Amino acid sequence: MPDLPWYVYAMLLAPLALVLFAAAYKTLQVRAIREWPSTPGKVFISNSEVRDVRVLDDSREDNYRIERRNFANIVYQYSVAGKQLRNNRVGIGEDRGNFEVAETIAKYPVGTDVTVFYNPLHPNEAVLERDLPKGLWGCLGIGTAVVLGIVFGGVFGLNRLTAFVSTRLVNPKFSPMVVVFGAFGLVIALFALAMRRQSQLAKHWPVVPGTIKMSDVQQYRNAPTRNGVRGEVMYQRQASFAYSYNNVAYTCIEGSLATGANSTSGWLMRKFTTAYQDGAGVNVYVNPANPSEATLNPRGGAFIIWILGLLALAFWGLAYFVATRG
Repeated sequence: MPDLPWYVYAMLLAPLALVLFAAAYKTLQVRAIREWPSTPGKVFISNSEVRDVRVLDDSREDNYRIERRNFANIVYQYSVAGKQLRNNRVGIGEDRGNFEVAETIAKYPVGTDVTVFYNPLHPNEAVLERDLPKGLWGCLGIGTAVVLGIVFGGVFGLNRLTAFVSTRLVNPKFSPMVVVFGAFGLVIALFALAMRRQSQLAKHWPVVPGTIKMSDVQQYRNAPTRNGVRGEVMYQRQASFAYSYNNVAYTCIEGSLATGANSTSGWLMRKFTTAYQDGAGVNVYVNPANPSEATLNPRGGAFIIWILGLLALAFWGLAYFVATRG
């Protein structure tokens, strides 16, 4: 195994450790909730709802951005010690939105009789579902094995590849640089192929009518530099639109290059990105597997796919140039 500093392995494995910690925490939470008493309840609101969600983003000065996401809003009423209470929490997992919205609404229509599990110390805390997804730890076990294989296999493989490349170069000391440039080019090319595949699929998504809710250029500031200098002011075109799929209402923010690009120039954003009139009718391409995902222009990412392709070629060109240096 390559003799790398311990903190390199720590950084590579940190995301896996966080996932396992979260799973362990939820397991302990399930055990506690299993002791909660139950009481009958009834669903009296069952619809979709748009909520603002704070998303971590270390590229911005505030280290977060706000996204509007779709949620299943299941409000149920129950009684504890003669007191009528209401809640809208379905399961113990954290709902980050845009996931199984229609399925949850269909499962808990208005008027459904439900069993409510409530905290005896704080009866206003309640859930309808108190079990973790079946097979969670099995999936985590397989995922852990895959991640460990990728991390240690990748490090070991790159080390062996570097040693192999060094025997084919005029100047062996450039072998790490050749491997790194080649690997960067490969990763970028794979990402471009995945985007192209997604774009091809989106062209065949069902098309439904929608309405533009907002189309504007928004401003934010990049994260400070390492020297503590404030980041540049950036501008981004955003367009949010409302639509309905299978009788469930959704709201989405356009994510294609046509509206999702950013620049230091607000003028460029207004001049060269697609602007929509508020209230205008549009055709919306909806992902039938997850209707919270939709786009106004499935071909909008073609330009960035070409850019990624050129970047991949540039990295491969650099690898060739370094490899042929004497």
